[in-house]
Formats: sequence, structure tokens, C-alpha cells
Amino acid sequence: MTLDADRKREFRKRLREIKSLPTLPPIAAKLNAMVEDEEVTAAQIGSVIEKDQVLTSKLLKMVNSSFFGFPQRIGTVSNAVVLLGFDVIKTLIVTSSIFEAMQESDIGLWEHSLGVATASGILARRRAVKKPEEISTAGLIHDLGKVVIRAELPHEYRLLEAMASEQGISLREAELEFLGVGHAEIGGMLVKQWLLPERLIQSVSFHHAPESSPDCPELAAIIHFSDILIRAVGFGSGGDPWVPPLDHRAWERVKMGRRELREVLAELDDLLVELLDFTLEIRKISGV
Repeated sequence: MTLDADRKREFRKRLREIKSLPTLPPIAAKLNAMVEDEEVTAAQIGSVIEKDQVLTSKLLKMVNSSFFGFPQRIGTVSNAVVLLGFDVIKTLIVTSSIFEAMQESDIGLWEHSLGVATASGILARRRAVKKPEEISTAGLIHDLGKVVIRAELPHEYRLLEAMASEQGISLREAELEFLGVGHAEIGGMLVKQWLLPERLIQSVSFHHAPESSPDCPELAAIIHFSDILIRAVGFGSGGDPWVPPLDHRAWERVKMGRRELREVLAELDDLLVELLDFTLEIRKISGV
């Protein structure tokens, strides 16, 4: 059961013209324009965001959640801009509507994404990666492609789920066989369309094949390993019951012995408990 070549071309065309998903929020366009001005301050950016109370509330919940791992509470958006950087704040704003949709339609995938964000942050800090918050954000959005497929091709998405279940293959294998393109590539296309940073684009696009990333294989390897780790501990749902195969070259890049892995799992376990409280609070704010 596969799409013929014409249908695959049609699907790719539809992806380039994504209509079902929310477009870039107006506030993101305004913020993009502001940061072009070298004189603009974090306080000025924060004041624009804070005009939207719901967005501000969600943003502060996100930046104070366990996956960013700040020891002290961040009380204002301007402080969040200083600590996380504009790219991370912009990504959280751009993807907020996507995550609202996920909270309503696929809680399991949303929780999986939060878990991967948390694990990615732990690994990035342990490896002293520059801008670890950006890596957490990449973990948060790594499965956007699945949201795109569900929204753009709901009938085909159900076929993919059935195909994965009946044939005992992963959802990704079903995507590649049936659609000829996987959710990682699709997510990368969307992130690129939103003009998010190249490190995020490559981390999302190559999280199943980190060595194919031309510039950021280390970052893609962290997302890859975090994805596997969260699937293995069973937090949330990636859409099928299978743990993705480990790319051994990515494992070599992560460079983690058994002792450190046990430490990571212990740290992760505590943070995942906190995440459950966080997801409940976000649901209250969103009225889900």
C-alpha cells in the first residue's frame, strides 16, 4: 500500500502550501521587525509580548517548566528574553498555537515532545553545548511533522497508523513507504518556512539521521538520543509502540557511559514528575 508517484508529488506540493496549520502569529512578525533594530531592548520586546496576557501566561509557564531547568523562577517576559534569547522566545511563540492543537488532538504526542525537550536540555547541559535552551526547544518541536501529516492528510494519517499496527513497523517506516517522505523532513520544511534558526531546522530535519545534518550533527544526535530515551521510558506517545532504532554514530557523538546514563535517567525521572504538574497547569490555562 503506497501512494503512487503523482500522489507523492501532490502531497509535497500541499506541504509547501500548508493551509490547515496556524500561520505565523502577527506578534511574531512584529517581533521580527523589532529585532532588526539594534537599539531595541529586551524590556521593549517583553512589553510587546506582555500585551497578550494569555500568551504571556503560557510563555512564563513554559520558561519556568522543568525542561529549561532554571533554578530560580523567571517572573517577567523581558527576563525570559535575556535568559533564553530571542530565537527561543520566538520559537515558543510561533509554536504555541501548534501545541494548543496538540493538547486538544494528541495529548500523548504533546507530552512526548515535552519529555524530549527535557531530556535534550539535560544532555545539552552535560555536554556543555552552546545555548542549551535552544536544544530544549528543538526537542520540543522535533515531531512537528506528525502534526502536519495529521492536519493535512487526516485520512492518510489513519491509514499510516493502521499500517504501522498491522505490519508491526514504526510510524516513520510507514510514512516513508506510503508517503515517500518522513515526518522529520516535513517538520524541517515547516520550521524553515517559519524562518526559525538553522540549528533548529537541522535538529528537526535530521533527528532520525543525525549524521546527515550538514552543520549540526551533534545537536541532531542529542535530539535523536533524547527521542529514544523518552520512548523507552514510556512518557507520552510518539504515535506507535516502538522505540526507534539507535543510530550508533549518534551514540558515539553523545559519548555516554553506563554510569552517566544511570545519572541522566535519575535526573530525568525527577523532572518528568514535575512535567506532569506542568501539563496539568497548561491545560487549565488553555481550558482544555
